[in-house]
Amino acid sequence: MSLKFFPSVTPSAIALGTAYSHGASLLLSAPVFGSVYDRVKTSDTPEEFVKSKEAAGALAVWGSSVVGSAAKTYAVAALLQSTGTVTNKGAIYLGTLLFAISTVPGAFVNVFAEKRPLDYVLAKIIGELLDTVGLAAVLNWWGTRPVPDVV
Repeated sequence: MSLKFFPSVTPSAIALGTAYSHGASLLLSAPVFGSVYDRVKTSDTPEEFVKSKEAAGALAVWGSSVVGSAAKTYAVAALLQSTGTVTNKGAIYLGTLLFAISTVPGAFVNVFAEKRPLDYVLAKIIGELLDTVGLAAVLNWWGTRPVPDVV
């Protein structure tokens, strides 16, 4: 498999999109970090906190969020570039399609099969809307195409 089939995306777009997507996903992870903050306040020493389960869990959530955000950013930027999307309207359509294929099935399962509370489902839907439609709009605004070499 050759890397030439993967569209090139500007590194600044990946950095901006990763920061945006990571911030959006951390909105949903706020309860995890709230319990970590409470544990920091109650621990006697920093070494005690570092060895705690809360610190390991927070680090795992944070690390996986950064890696997942970078992968999602590249994928969305590559889709924007491969489809030739240059307008905000087109980027919002693309983000909406991504939202529909990634979140809608899980939302139906959460509501009808698992009978989760509606506030939980709405929070996940809003977070995913920010993370798909918002990311596509931000990346389209920033620009994902590399500057062509001037010869």
